[in-house]
Amino acid sequence: MSELQRFLAARDHLIAQRTDYTAACTGFQWPVLDQFNWALDYFDSIAAGNDQLALRILEESGAEASLTYAALSRRSNQVAHFLVGQGAKAGDRILLMLGNEVALWETMIAAIKLGAVVIPATTLLSGDDLTDRLQRGNVRFVVTNAAGLAKFEALPAATLGSIRRIAVAGARAGWVDYRESDTALASFGPARRTTVRDPLLEYFTSGTTARPKLVQHTQQSYPVGHLSTMYWLGLGKGDVHWTISSPGWAKHAWSCFFAPLNAQATIFIYNYTRFHGPAILDVLVKNGVQTLCAPPTVWRMLIQEDLARWPVKLRELISAGEPLNPEVIERVRAAWHLTIRDGYGQTETTAMVGNPPGAPLKAGSMGRPLPGYTVALIDSDGKPANEGEICIDLAWRPVALMNGYADDADKTAEAMRDGYYHTGDVGMRDAEGYITYVGRSDDVFKSSGYRISPFELESALIEHPAVAEAAVVPSPDPVRGFVPKAYVVLAQGHAPDANTAGAIFKFLRERLSSYKLIRRIEFSDLPKTISGKIRRVELRGQEATRPASGVRNEREHLEDTR
Repeated sequence: MSELQRFLAARDHLIAQRTDYTAACTGFQWPVLDQFNWALDYFDSIAAGNDQLALRILEESGAEASLTYAALSRRSNQVAHFLVGQGAKAGDRILLMLGNEVALWETMIAAIKLGAVVIPATTLLSGDDLTDRLQRGNVRFVVTNAAGLAKFEALPAATLGSIRRIAVAGARAGWVDYRESDTALASFGPARRTTVRDPLLEYFTSGTTARPKLVQHTQQSYPVGHLSTMYWLGLGKGDVHWTISSPGWAKHAWSCFFAPLNAQATIFIYNYTRFHGPAILDVLVKNGVQTLCAPPTVWRMLIQEDLARWPVKLRELISAGEPLNPEVIERVRAAWHLTIRDGYGQTETTAMVGNPPGAPLKAGSMGRPLPGYTVALIDSDGKPANEGEICIDLAWRPVALMNGYADDADKTAEAMRDGYYHTGDVGMRDAEGYITYVGRSDDVFKSSGYRISPFELESALIEHPAVAEAAVVPSPDPVRGFVPKAYVVLAQGHAPDANTAGAIFKFLRERLSSYKLIRRIEFSDLPKTISGKIRRVELRGQEATRPASGVRNEREHLEDTR
């Protein structure tokens, strides 16, 4: 059996068993590969003579761009030739800073064929963040658009040094025009073949507790590893799949690239400048989207609309990024008779825990280990338990696990210690193997000796109509040591005053046990990373510097415990 046949056999098994979790897990094995290049061996093979749409991008203006599988294969060959002409070779680092535009997919596949290493970057980057990626990433090439040009040109000339700059925006002094790739040869063979152990992607993590780490994935860990993500999403050949995600982050590669292309689905993208629920829902209906994956923020905004008014053709609904509150799931189910399925993974992995199609769901649970993953919960004594840190047993190391943290052997060793890959997240597992997310290991805290899960309290808070967003952290208390405090962003139309705080406290008393009641509320914006994740470490640090009793500022309100 050839390496391509092994890959296809693994893929086809997961598609065939899409709604049978037990059969999918028991019959799945990661394909054993060595010289396999996903773009050359798999993508070009299934793209040959294939007129199915691989990619369709719709703009707010109504303009659209699309490529069939055959056209995307041909264009990626041309871009690979073009990059070689600019001096690129296997192992060179290419910083890819593009929006949801055709050039992103063309360049990604070209880089895989060439054996270059891609460092995806969000177009939100600038200044020191961008400089850090250029320097720590050892970047030799940059590919960006009009929005990115200004960010790079604002950097000191010495920072850019000898980096070769390619502009998708057209000709410009100091930049090579990406459109030169249009005249390159339409067939491509690399100077040397890659192995599955060669690096392919390096992602800067979002840095909620420290400066971003550089996660390195190989020619196998993401292209092949995202078979688990394909299965979790419930994708099949010909599906029209939309993941609402911005380029530059791992989730975009998960669900806007590898998973749908592994399934031979059509990637659908709608580019909008500002979220507008009715417009999103109109797009879903008019474009026949069948599978939709969106972050919790999008789902929370969508339920503000009368969803039942839109006759969607959706088959699968998925949420990813952070745990989704049960109330949101129920509102969507009532309108569309479909259940949003949650899942879990990291930049360092692919989808490793999830609720796949057809599997029974449990409220609040993010599901069970996905095919190819052996997950253990490790307690504070380093022993397997029913509650503990979510870890991957390295005795059955999945091919989807990162190679390590680039140029940081100490951080890699720390993450891979004692025979497990440590995620830093805490979960609880029930008798049937379902795992419920508790929180980051450094977010969970004790109050009066009781263990407190910030996520559980945040889920209760978000159910109050005045609360748009919330983050719970420990606040010093002279009696209890720490008490739960909520930083709250209010929904429109609600005043940040004592009456609103009192209503929220009353609401929580009716829903939470007394030992885990929130004792302080502060109305405030939430500090976030560039990817939108809440920096609770900053809020914890802020609390640590404040007095242990009394109201500390005019925005803070205390629970009346009388």
